[in-house]
Amino acid sequence: MKIFIVGAGISGSLIARELSKYDVEVHIVEKAPDIGWGVTKANSAIVHGGYDDPPGSVRAMFASYGNKLYDDLAKELDVSFKRVGSFVVAFKEEDVEYLKELKKKGRENKVEDLEILEKTELKKKEPNLSDKVIAALWCPTAGITEPWDVAMAAIENAVENGAMLHLGESVKDIVVKDGKVSKIITDKAEYKVDVIINAAGLFADEIAKMVKVANFEIFPRKGEYILLNKKLKGLVNSVIFPTPTKKSKGILVVPTVDGGILLGPNAVDLPKEKKYDLSTTREGLDEVYVKSKKLVPKIDISYTIKTFAGLRPETKEKDFIIGPTKVWGFVNVAGIRSPGLTAAPAIAKYVVEKIFPEDLKINLQRKKHFNPYRKKIPNIKEVGLEEWEKLVKKDPRFGRTVCFCNNVSEGEIVEAIRRGARTLDGVKFRTRASFGRCQGGFCSLKIMEIISRELNIPIEEIKLNYEKSWIMDGKVRV
Repeated sequence: MKIFIVGAGISGSLIARELSKYDVEVHIVEKAPDIGWGVTKANSAIVHGGYDDPPGSVRAMFASYGNKLYDDLAKELDVSFKRVGSFVVAFKEEDVEYLKELKKKGRENKVEDLEILEKTELKKKEPNLSDKVIAALWCPTAGITEPWDVAMAAIENAVENGAMLHLGESVKDIVVKDGKVSKIITDKAEYKVDVIINAAGLFADEIAKMVKVANFEIFPRKGEYILLNKKLKGLVNSVIFPTPTKKSKGILVVPTVDGGILLGPNAVDLPKEKKYDLSTTREGLDEVYVKSKKLVPKIDISYTIKTFAGLRPETKEKDFIIGPTKVWGFVNVAGIRSPGLTAAPAIAKYVVEKIFPEDLKINLQRKKHFNPYRKKIPNIKEVGLEEWEKLVKKDPRFGRTVCFCNNVSEGEIVEAIRRGARTLDGVKFRTRASFGRCQGGFCSLKIMEIISRELNIPIEEIKLNYEKSWIMDGKVRV
């Protein structure tokens, strides 16, 4: 049986890993040059508690369960995950009433240990919060991770267990025969197929149109972010939410897993034709700064090291669209907006353990020798001295630092290339090289030289990320 997953974001990657536990032929088709470069690449990186989703919604069905799966998932895939908890803060009495509603909603969604803290107790946990905050809803199960890292790790593990990855390959059409999916056509090849899982993020509605089951539309909701220097580590210890609005959870202050502080996002609805618009605006970033500073007045914008934007796949229903369609073998995993990162492990299990046997009537046979473990690239900053000495003895390149902001060695960059990095961003998202204060200002050229050497390609052919994103160009191109 041939199963094709369209999209290597957080949902598609975890579904691929889940399917690689079984005796089936699994393919992942991703139009981007690397894993997790769509919605997964630019978001708040929060594993939500699950209290905010409307009880009875598809989002609520998966969020709290997905949250619980992250501890084991992080151990097996060797990815960063920290349960730092979250606060939803109230500035006025009517906000406190809303916190009580959130707590009640959380109980219905099976979220554990929620409590409302008064100002004195709250300030003990988060001393840098505004003095105008009067109370907050505390959710100890909320966490932070790096979404692209989870996606890359899941794909690595899936491929190690037999899955096949097709990067830089765009789906152009799907052939339906006798009411069943029959063939998937890309810009590079044609493949016979038994099941297609549509996890195409912002473009899931366009993939669904190919089999005439697009009874939903996806439009992009842009969120702009500000990333602050790790010198502000400890400014907040937990994820800080304002009281949410009907449109979004609001602009947050988030500690990152590597010690930085992330501010944002705002929420700007864009027309459908702007699914590639990742521009930032002065107005948007000003909004992010002003509203985050209201939560934490000690935020200092002079510590900014990067601004960026991400797009979320929104639908009119504001809910996930997960399930089989009238075309047999075509399964939608679409509209995966917030809390999609949180829900993704649970969605993957649902697709494989419920949709396949109950809806598609396919009984998958488990492999006898599935390996659930994947080891991350060792970072010289994180390993102890003894382990570092062993690495250097085995490969002296682990003793040569390339990125001084994040202490990334040449050995790590070479290993990232071995695992599939072909661009500067490919190395960046696997190692954090150029993710620090200088944003690649000092290390990019050295990284490019290593890529050039390891792949035996001219340095001017190396790209930042997508096609035509050359950094050095000694040729005339038309």
